[in-house]
Amino acid sequence: MNAPSAPVAIIDIGSNSIKALVARRASDGTIEALANRTLDCRISAGISAVAPSLTEDGMTRGLAAIRELLDVATPFAPTRIAVVATSAVRDAQNGGEFRARVLAATGHTIRILSGEDEASLIGLGLTSDPDLAHLRDFYVFDLGGGSLECLAFRERRITQALSLPLGCVRLTEKFIAAPAAPLDPDAALGVALHVRQKLKNSGFRFDLPAPAAAVFTGGTITTLRALKGALHGVPVAETPALVPVTQVSFVLDEIAPLDIADRRSVPGMPQARADVLPAALLTVLAVAETAGIDQFYHSLHNLRWGLAAELLA
Repeated sequence: MNAPSAPVAIIDIGSNSIKALVARRASDGTIEALANRTLDCRISAGISAVAPSLTEDGMTRGLAAIRELLDVATPFAPTRIAVVATSAVRDAQNGGEFRARVLAATGHTIRILSGEDEASLIGLGLTSDPDLAHLRDFYVFDLGGGSLECLAFRERRITQALSLPLGCVRLTEKFIAAPAAPLDPDAALGVALHVRQKLKNSGFRFDLPAPAAAVFTGGTITTLRALKGALHGVPVAETPALVPVTQVSFVLDEIAPLDIADRRSVPGMPQARADVLPAALLTVLAVAETAGIDQFYHSLHNLRWGLAAELLA
């Protein structure tokens, strides 16, 4: 066996949250997490606009989060640090200004990932998850605030990778006029129909035999597991990673009639996601129907793990 590698660090600037992963190659060749941290700071307000821009408050929150997460990584003395951004910064008219601010404040240049790069790196991260080693032909869906990444694997190799503008913040802004109120049925129908139509017209081939094996990643599924864990008094890590689609429908039915205050009081509900969770759950259900999925695996080995694998190659 080889000695463990020197660590690397990833800072992932997403639409809803900014995350850090410090990882190394273990002596057995697997990727080992040394530190993992998520800060909810939603820099993506206004992402659904025709010409989206990052707000001053969003950029300030984002820069503060990046600094805090770099401080989390520093004690591990990473040999390489990758700071990357996805849909919110990629689509913003003033994304260049935010990159310049981060560079001036931290000395780190933000790498803007294309939708295709993001999807491929998510796929690379998923293949590092030992709990998914038994899957051969399967779909992967990563739902963020700005976009939905869709992948198909055959014999554990990516055969399709596509990024669609179907993130939960984007869809909430576009279709749900009053996200603090109980979910309006017409708004819910608008989200569901829009997602189905986008998937249908995307060119992505949903051709695995139904019921297809699938993996979902992203904060929406972590939230589902957190709600289930709170119901049974156990941490997220002890809840089943295999999530039936009926569980998604059940949670949507439970929270749809609630206003934002009551939604946030549900045990296990992340305060920063309560307003966008209905749109997120509607998206998951539309994807499941389109892809012929009746259950899916949840994995935390997504974009950051793919970037770590890239740096540690």
